[in-house]
Amino acid sequence: MRAEVVAVASRNLQRAQEVASRFGIPKAYGSYEELLRDTEVDAVYNPLPNHLHVPWSIKAAEAGKHVLCEKPIGMNAEDARKLIEARDRTGVKIGEALMVKTHPQWLRARELVRTGAIGELRAVLSAFSYFNIDPNNIRNIPEAGGGGIMDIGCYPITMSRFLFEREPARVASVLDRDPQMGIDRLSSAVLDFAPGQAIFTCSTQLVPFQRMQVFGTRGRIEMEIPYNIPPDRPSRIFLDDGSELGGRSARTEEFPATDQYTIQADEFSRAVEENTEVPVPLEDALKNMLVIDALLRAAQSRRWEQIAV
Repeated sequence: MRAEVVAVASRNLQRAQEVASRFGIPKAYGSYEELLRDTEVDAVYNPLPNHLHVPWSIKAAEAGKHVLCEKPIGMNAEDARKLIEARDRTGVKIGEALMVKTHPQWLRARELVRTGAIGELRAVLSAFSYFNIDPNNIRNIPEAGGGGIMDIGCYPITMSRFLFEREPARVASVLDRDPQMGIDRLSSAVLDFAPGQAIFTCSTQLVPFQRMQVFGTRGRIEMEIPYNIPPDRPSRIFLDDGSELGGRSARTEEFPATDQYTIQADEFSRAVEENTEVPVPLEDALKNMLVIDALLRAAQSRRWEQIAV
């Protein structure tokens, strides 16, 4: 492992100490500011609620810390631009924590698409859902950046872009909002990658499930567990030539059990140590945020929305 956890911070010292004790972390701080003053901390992982991603990542950068910031990078594209300005001004490394992009199963899926194993990529279909109706959970608080599109919709968006290796020209969406909490609890979207398309449904109030289908003109890739890839057992993708219906002609590719968060931390650390690009640079995070912004606009306008630049 390239990364070593040396400190944890919380607004509550006791809570920080409990986490430190549980995971064997040497230092615990009762404020974020204290951690940023620690000269032995080289980089910070920012897992705060969405509305705090950019403010605290900027503070960390100004304290000379490299930053791995949770997804989505901010509340909107303007947030992402502010963070890019802070990165350029301070000279630190800042990346978005989209752990799936460094996992072997996704690198293999993109390789299969690139080499024409499924013919021409034409469609990506994904579903991602869980059930959470706790009004005090940050995922259910609009002001904190809650809701399905922000919390989990960002995954099929970014991985569709990852596979098509270009940006959608326009998007459309339908959002169903919780009448009490106001967050989008069921959201469906179409991303036009002309001549290809990506379609996904995400929900914060459905049976827990996730899957992705990648369709080409001559074959199909199925990602069995595309996002919350288990660290304690092998992961699998299926490559199907379509010769038999029901997936009976699919062959399985298996990947050894690995922790995608460990891979992400190691790759980020490598970028810091070798002064190379981080796995998910802010420019990519901005592009993902532009799609999210357009989907939220499309839900209001009920029309196709172009991706802003």
